[in-house]
Amino acid sequence: MEFLVIEAVVGVMILLYLFETYLDLRQYAVLKLPTLPLNSQGAISPERFRKFRAHSIDKSRLYFVHEFATTMVDCMILLHNILPWLWKRSGSLVLCIGLNAENEILHSLSFLAAMTLLSQIFEFPFSLYSTFVIEAHHASNEKTIGQFLKEWLLGQCISLLLGAPIVAAAIGIVQNGGSYLVIYFWLFSLLGSVATTTLYPRFIAPLFNKFTPLPNGELRRKIVNLAASLNFPLEKIFVEDGSGRATHSHAYMFGVQKKSIVLNDTLFKQCRDTDEISAIIAHEMGHWKLNHTVYAFVAMQVPVLLQLGLFFFVRQSIALFQIFGFDTQPVVIGFYIYQHIVIPVQRLLEFCMNLLSRSSEFKADAFAKNLGYGRALRAGLIKLQDCNLSVVDTDPWYSAYRYSHPPLVERLNALDESMNKSN
Repeated sequence: MEFLVIEAVVGVMILLYLFETYLDLRQYAVLKLPTLPLNSQGAISPERFRKFRAHSIDKSRLYFVHEFATTMVDCMILLHNILPWLWKRSGSLVLCIGLNAENEILHSLSFLAAMTLLSQIFEFPFSLYSTFVIEAHHASNEKTIGQFLKEWLLGQCISLLLGAPIVAAAIGIVQNGGSYLVIYFWLFSLLGSVATTTLYPRFIAPLFNKFTPLPNGELRRKIVNLAASLNFPLEKIFVEDGSGRATHSHAYMFGVQKKSIVLNDTLFKQCRDTDEISAIIAHEMGHWKLNHTVYAFVAMQVPVLLQLGLFFFVRQSIALFQIFGFDTQPVVIGFYIYQHIVIPVQRLLEFCMNLLSRSSEFKADAFAKNLGYGRALRAGLIKLQDCNLSVVDTDPWYSAYRYSHPPLVERLNALDESMNKSN
């Protein structure tokens, strides 16, 4: 009976993998098409399109290998009871260093450290290949191996320093939450989300990139005037030194009451027209003006609460822990079991959130267009595409399922239709 349950979980994982691979193959067929979509012809040169196409195809091939390997490893972990074996070994490690293995927090931290190490060993070759073979081949990587290793090690250290107290606090809440456990844990996750969005750009991102104020000039004047016209609470405008690591480009903002705008320095190499950069900023300000961040935050609480409820249902089931090879009910193990048995629910919730996010992107584009930036935004989006070597066209099923942001072709179609109606 127990093995049949695990077989069923593995079967669902494989079915989901096959479904997602089918969508990936549909997208791969679109990537292989040798011609540009109609609304991109003339905007993107045939040479650049060939580069986009080759880059996307190479990334897709690596992705196919990565997903197959990941699925096989996950299945082997479940079928061969790796989790209970690793849990026992991590407890032995706690004893070896003279600590109390009966302390669930210490035991869990040891287990998570072991899981993280194994995960990084698995992922490291894929990251190396992606950065120094695919990205380097397509001239979109500026990192040295030294930079790569430094950032990787720094990322692991930050994860350890921040992750350990978070895990300890989460376990403490579960152990002492009583009948209000779901509410306490929801408030804890809410606090963590707010802390991440406010602290990361101010204290963690500067460890990886240098942020300098945007110099006075035409662009700064246009952004300040745009912010004033919208009553946007602009605090600072930064330029991020991303060009030393990659040629990819982006712009974003952060802050709660006061907002700061960050422009990647590679953006200036592509969008030399200040109107195009202003149009991209107008799009970002559109998210703020239309309250998209607030709506997304509120909407996110529904799947968060649903998943917390499902997690604590799993947590209370002694039989499930026994089926997966555990005599006790550790919190972190409950999380791993939960992850494996509710994958379809998670994917459905992700799909719904993607729909909300895609709708917000179209509305922010329309907002910028209504401010008079329609053509500038169109040109800026194309140049960002050029810089990021991202996908030009997508299969509609794949796009709807995978993308939280609509691809270029869909955004250009919506912009063109809106501008044609205005004329």
